[in-house]
Amino acid sequence: MDMAAIITSFVTLFVVIDPVGLAPLFIALTPGMNDRQRLRIGWRATVIAAVLLTLFGLAGENILEFIGISLPAFRIAGGILLFLTALDMLFERRTERREGQSADQDHDPSVFPLATPLLAGPGALATMILLVGENQGAVHTLIIHLVMLFVLGLCMVFFVLAGPLSRLLGRTGTMVVTRLLGMLLAALSVQFIIDGLRGTGLYA
Repeated sequence: MDMAAIITSFVTLFVVIDPVGLAPLFIALTPGMNDRQRLRIGWRATVIAAVLLTLFGLAGENILEFIGISLPAFRIAGGILLFLTALDMLFERRTERREGQSADQDHDPSVFPLATPLLAGPGALATMILLVGENQGAVHTLIIHLVMLFVLGLCMVFFVLAGPLSRLLGRTGTMVVTRLLGMLLAALSVQFIIDGLRGTGLYA
């Protein structure tokens, strides 16, 4: 596998997973938490995402075919889940956060929506299947997975920086960013659904 192919794989996964874009989302999903709590949640989400992406890189297409799920259907489902998360961010259902009280300590977004569908979403899982499928060699497969782990490592770096960024924004700034990102996340979820419908042939 030449350097150009490695760079292409890195750029593809970096754009799809979007570590930079996930940093403010991470802040919005972990309100009122200290740096240690954020670090624990970020680490857990990253490890789970790595396991999922590795699984789909090695056997994703076979898994989906075995249980009768198409990639377009998988993308639509991920879009719906993201839309529900966007609604929570937009309308702020936790009144104690609005009133400045302590955050819900039982709230743990590491599995959903951080690990999936934000880190290991339909796009990232499909990308792993496609990149690994370009070549059947073991070295190629190993390099693709190392590139994926490197991108997830960058995500963890941005998660670590989320605490200082949150303190810089303050409570009002964080609330404004949360609402804005809720709108963007809602749009992203709709795009996932549209892409899934296009993949089924029902939408041109």
